[in-house]
Amino acid sequence: MAHPAKVAEVVWYATGRFYVDTNGKVFDVGYFLHLQGIDAPLFDGKAKSEANARFTFAAEPFDAPPVDNGGLSIGLDERGTFSLYLRERGDGASFDDPSSFAAGLRVATFRRVAIVPTVKIATSSTVTVLSNVFTARLIESTPFEFDGARYDFAELAGFGITQWGTAATEPLSPPPGYTSVVPFLGSAVRVG
Repeated sequence: MAHPAKVAEVVWYATGRFYVDTNGKVFDVGYFLHLQGIDAPLFDGKAKSEANARFTFAAEPFDAPPVDNGGLSIGLDERGTFSLYLRERGDGASFDDPSSFAAGLRVATFRRVAIVPTVKIATSSTVTVLSNVFTARLIESTPFEFDGARYDFAELAGFGITQWGTAATEPLSPPPGYTSVVPFLGSAVRVG
């Protein structure tokens, strides 16, 4: 049986996409590749993808006003919340419909405790990397059943998480209503 992460151990690995809508609001959605403490497959099927993910997340839209400092372009994401969802089998999410990630049973909600600086660094004339780090407190948790066992993010994540994110701004075609889409990977550790 798997055990919840201890303080400073990895709680999750998540992948997703940032979206910018036509009003300039930013939000992110995605799914979990690993959730420490859950001793069952996180995907419905063999392929690890958003369509087969049993656990997804979705953030509330926020503003990210830019700050420039020489060669650094820094987006300051405002404080905000994001929620985690347990999805029924076979009801896959799709990056073509970002709202589809906020479906199922909401099992946890986190609130970022401060602004999130996202640094944009051009590593060459064709490659740009984004990097950020933030801490979020668990503000709501609902116990849930998954694969015959009972779980609660109050036990899995404790007080909250600190997450490091990395993204490459490769060109992705945004769905209607959005001006840009950026894929990312997030790695989170337990803070307490």
